[in-house]
Amino acid sequence: MFANKLTQKLKIQYPIIQAPMAGGVTTSKLVAAVSDSGGLGFIGAGYMTPSQLREQIREIKAMTKNHFGVNLFVPQSFHASEGDIGFAQQILDPFYQKLKISQSKQVDFPSHDKQIETFINQIKVIIEENVPICSFTFGIPSKEVVAELKRHSILLIGTATTVSEAQEVEESGMDAVVLQGSEAGGHRGNFSESSLEKSMVGLMSLIPQAADHVNIPLIAAGGIMDGRGLMASLFLGASAVQMGTAFLTCMESGAHAIHKEKVLRSKENEVVVTRSFSGKWARGVENQFIKDMRGEEKILPEFPIQNTLTQGIRKAAGQQNQFEYMSLWSGQSPRLAKDQTVDSLIKTILSQAEKLKNS
Repeated sequence: MFANKLTQKLKIQYPIIQAPMAGGVTTSKLVAAVSDSGGLGFIGAGYMTPSQLREQIREIKAMTKNHFGVNLFVPQSFHASEGDIGFAQQILDPFYQKLKISQSKQVDFPSHDKQIETFINQIKVIIEENVPICSFTFGIPSKEVVAELKRHSILLIGTATTVSEAQEVEESGMDAVVLQGSEAGGHRGNFSESSLEKSMVGLMSLIPQAADHVNIPLIAAGGIMDGRGLMASLFLGASAVQMGTAFLTCMESGAHAIHKEKVLRSKENEVVVTRSFSGKWARGVENQFIKDMRGEEKILPEFPIQNTLTQGIRKAAGQQNQFEYMSLWSGQSPRLAKDQTVDSLIKTILSQAEKLKNS
């Protein structure tokens, strides 16, 4: 019913892709459930070591015979002086005190060279474990990496927030591109645009413009939660949709129970964009940490430095069930989120889409 060239390439039954949410949300159970339900499950491997990635790939293979993919962060260069880091630690110190934990003054940041080494080793694991699909966020990998993956017949998917970025993804040799609209939850995937504002194009505006200027299949992402979002995206020129928040609140998701609860109880105007947690702009449910940091966030260190500095806060907040200091990533359609199984979500989406198609 919804088969097209992209679904055939990905070897999936339906044009529904589970967004690769890094940080523990995309459990093996979630990824396998999506793939077993006819969609495409994805491991969010951005923060994983190569050995952790290999372990999860093998675990999922034992749970499903269907295709699934792995998403990686493209390494980015970054810089911050000791003074910048010290200033950021000073700003964060009150939050450590509120949570009654100590802040380490000696923080070990992964160097750019170390990030590249980890990235290359992750690529090796993907090849060695015969993962059929690999996607990328925060940029485009080198020509050498693209060529090596293609030599092993791995399908490649890039991420873009504008038509120009989508064209760059196509020119790099990728097989498809995720169009991340401004409504999307979690981190912004922009890599060419110099500012947040330039990357914040609404999905319903982005899809048809990209369809007119990009030849590889488009995957729509941002605020899509049901059959209406799927059909709207397909009509506008997308070949599939990628959904994050809808799967985040599913029973198989590894998101913290409080994270799920806050998304399920939030309204569209309570979801904001912030860089206070990680140093990179991201969308999530507003809480006290975001409010308190709003005046400082533009001068905070960039990703991954700020992400490392707030790691202790986020970890302790989760352990103490203190949602006011957790990163509660969410797209802009939380009112449509439901507490349900993956199978129930996908069946509902397809039923709604079928009714719309025949109306």
